[in-house]
Amino acid sequence: LRHRFTDEIFSVLISTIFVVEAISDIGGTFSSPEATLTKALMTLSIASITFGTATVLKGLRNTVYFPKSIRNNISNFAPTIGVVLGSLLARWARLVHGAEALLPSLSIPAKFQTTSGRPWLVPLGDLPVWARFASFLPALMATVLLFLDQDITVRVVNNPRYKMEKGRRKGNVLDGMHADMLVVSILTALTSIIGFPWLVAATVRSISHVRALSKFDKDGEITGTVEQRVTGMSIHALIGSCVIFAKPRYLLTQVPSPVLMGLFMYLGISALPGNEMFERIKGLFKDSSVAKKEKWSAVPNKVTTLFTAIQVACLGAMLWVKSSPIGVLFPVVIAMLAPLRFGLEKTGIVKKEYMDILDDE
Repeated sequence: LRHRFTDEIFSVLISTIFVVEAISDIGGTFSSPEATLTKALMTLSIASITFGTATVLKGLRNTVYFPKSIRNNISNFAPTIGVVLGSLLARWARLVHGAEALLPSLSIPAKFQTTSGRPWLVPLGDLPVWARFASFLPALMATVLLFLDQDITVRVVNNPRYKMEKGRRKGNVLDGMHADMLVVSILTALTSIIGFPWLVAATVRSISHVRALSKFDKDGEITGTVEQRVTGMSIHALIGSCVIFAKPRYLLTQVPSPVLMGLFMYLGISALPGNEMFERIKGLFKDSSVAKKEKWSAVPNKVTTLFTAIQVACLGAMLWVKSSPIGVLFPVVIAMLAPLRFGLEKTGIVKKEYMDILDDE
């Protein structure tokens, strides 16, 4: 039941959540009684500078400025440069204008311990018998969500457009996924026992990571991916050091929240290009007589529009359910996307020959 139809909607959903949450946080400072207009404008400015710097420098790769090696290196470190610049400007404003320009930053515990001071092992034996049985349905929902989140993210990252070859047979995108799921299930069991957050592949950050490792030709098309374990291990080693050691945690507390909001906007928006659902949404506003021909150009325009509108409707429904009182049913909505896709084909709403093009791997 793995199809691009579901992958595209889920990817756009995660990107939308990143962007909406960032904008809501920034906009909230203008209506907060605790924030002055100066702080609100500072928040907007710093977030915009972080986002704008990362976005502009990321696109430097496709320009003619500077030698190719310099363009590529600046483009690869664009988000980092944006975060550093935003943090330095926020610090400069605080030094010049004092407390009036002090922006909120990350709140991180000073010591490596449980937040409430509870024991490291969760006392599962203290749970009443009725609660153990009552937890079955929420646990089932959580399992479905973790499975889909992991599975869809890995599929998106292993998309053939990135031309990765290691660890799989030629043309097969499923090799290795079962081993990944086994590792995730073991980690989920261990983190549940000690009350740590569950770990699954993070969609937006994973897409950003694989794109940072992509190799491009002179036209900006992907020719391959640098397949290695160094960056992944380094990233998680740094995350671990921030959890265990005091100095890295202190450095994180110096990063203003508006900088992070700008980074979240960048991550959300930068993950959208290449997503065919997003490209078709943009195509609705293009002049088809001069626009670049896409692979779905052979499909009648009204069919493409209908297919895209259904995906957008699914996206809207997922966003509504996520923030509604029935949010616990969110995994069910995701799971229903695959049957919906089959229903569109079986009922003839979208003919098979058109579905094969629109939902082609």
